[in-house]
Amino acid sequence: MQYQDIKNKIVVGHSLGSLQKMPSESIDCIVTSPPYYGQRDYGVNGQIGSEKTPQEYISNLVDIFSECNRVLKKTGTLWINLGDKYVDGNLLGMPWRVAIALQDSGWILRNDIIWHKPNAMPHSSKNRLTTDHEYVFFFTKSNKNYFYDQDSIREEHTTFSENSKMKGGRNHFGKVDGTPEKGKNGGNSNLHSGRWDQAFHPNGRNKRTVWNIPLSKFREAHFAVFPEKLIEPCILAGCPEDGLVLDPFFGAGTTGVVAYKFNRNFVGLEINPDYALIAQRRLATIQPDLLNHLEKTNKVL
Repeated sequence: MQYQDIKNKIVVGHSLGSLQKMPSESIDCIVTSPPYYGQRDYGVNGQIGSEKTPQEYISNLVDIFSECNRVLKKTGTLWINLGDKYVDGNLLGMPWRVAIALQDSGWILRNDIIWHKPNAMPHSSKNRLTTDHEYVFFFTKSNKNYFYDQDSIREEHTTFSENSKMKGGRNHFGKVDGTPEKGKNGGNSNLHSGRWDQAFHPNGRNKRTVWNIPLSKFREAHFAVFPEKLIEPCILAGCPEDGLVLDPFFGAGTTGVVAYKFNRNFVGLEINPDYALIAQRRLATIQPDLLNHLEKTNKVL
């Protein structure tokens, strides 16, 4: 396949086989959420997540993401969302097992991000805490010279706002020696000479690694879907405009929806033809002529 054969299309088939037919260094950014280990039956032979052991599951993901590494540009980024799993009351630590295995295979781990779910489902267990978070891992192919648009995802400063947790809050702003700091920032003239504003970027602070984002639903899908707000910073920061975003586990197509909204192109790989049809219909709601286009170009690899 060439670039023009995959741009803004859904490819139906196993992710590994589909990836093996894609051209090298054709993708700008990968954003995905593989099926979690032992979590759900998606009704297709060869599906990821149905392996008999955690080791087999991890090995299969390493193989798939090795092909992802090949199709990703040298400047590309990879963002993976994973949840965990209890087996016989024992938490497997599956997200970190996968992340470390990917590191061992050559990926560079730039960040671990906590996705905090404020509307997480309650749990009836009386002997452990209720889990209300998952992980997003940010990987690159090298530790420098990759695309990352920090300014596109900046957050509001809180230091001088009513949400500040600092003693005295905004009352310190603009006052010489207005801070009680005597530790590591003791010699910082920007902080201690009434010029605090120079220590802060005018467009906001660097985005933090705890993201508070509610769970999302899509009425056609009976399985969990990516919240759009979870994907947005990954695509905005990790993919240039008009670039190509890949999701090798496309599901209901949220990655494609967000990519399209922010002037990026997409390619989705999906093993279940029924889910591919759901994604097609969903994408057609934001671009009416896209459904016919996808129906004509959809391929089984």
